[in-house]
Amino acid sequence: MKHWIQAARLRTLPLSLSGIIVGSAYAYFQGFANYTILTLAFFTTLGLQILSNYANDYGDGVKGTDENRIGEKRMVAAGVISAKQMKSAVISLAILTLVLALSLIYVAFGKENFVLSMIFILLGISAIVAAIKYTVGSNAYGYNGLGDLFVFIFFGFVSVLGSNFLFTKMIDWKLFLPATSIGLLSVAVLNLNNMRDIENDKKAGKMTLVVKMGLANAKKYHNVVLVIASISFMIFNLLTKTSLIPILLVNISIIMHINKVNKAKSYEDFDPELKKVALSTFALSVLFWLTLVFLK
Repeated sequence: MKHWIQAARLRTLPLSLSGIIVGSAYAYFQGFANYTILTLAFFTTLGLQILSNYANDYGDGVKGTDENRIGEKRMVAAGVISAKQMKSAVISLAILTLVLALSLIYVAFGKENFVLSMIFILLGISAIVAAIKYTVGSNAYGYNGLGDLFVFIFFGFVSVLGSNFLFTKMIDWKLFLPATSIGLLSVAVLNLNNMRDIENDKKAGKMTLVVKMGLANAKKYHNVVLVIASISFMIFNLLTKTSLIPILLVNISIIMHINKVNKAKSYEDFDPELKKVALSTFALSVLFWLTLVFLK
């Protein structure tokens, strides 16, 4: 059980919930609240994230990508969980996550919104496929520099806008701004991961965006991503007259983080910064929820 918990990579779970928290917080601000939807959305998202982590462990493990990686060891590469066992776990978890997603869709839309239900069912299936195909298969998109794009879409737009729509049944264009912020902050976490693993990925033929652009350009890209994320959230706050406290507090962390990333001299230096950005993103979402609830 210890090895399966390690493979689930619990430290990645708070980041995956950030978009759901932001989307549901704004739904509350708009006058919509349903804690059954919120609970099912949380469990569905956690299922997707653990599914992605298991699939990544399996995909990179069978390709030999994780043999000399920096950071947390992967269970298949370490030989403590067999590839066959991990594959079975991926299939089982994909089925469980689909059941959770279907339950969420039914609670949100009922029987009377067939078209919306079908759209979200297709979206749920797409999310499950995306979680698996990041590293699994010969055409895994994480090996072709597309990881950043998929993370931005699913952690940002799908998570924030999708969760809000489950409550409100409408799209507020202003919500694209925090969706962009959460998506970009999630991209920043992936970019740090890829900067840390650049040499190992090169040897394994994993052509991440960092491998393609080089470490120096990846640092510049990282800075731009964080600055745009911050500006987007502040514009949203100003347009909706919601509190600037969450993003201003997180900005302090971002400024310190950018300075450390720019000065990083070894690949190991990126790992602690990865954790800081992930936790800062989660903190931003929680503070955003608290300010909307108590300072509305």
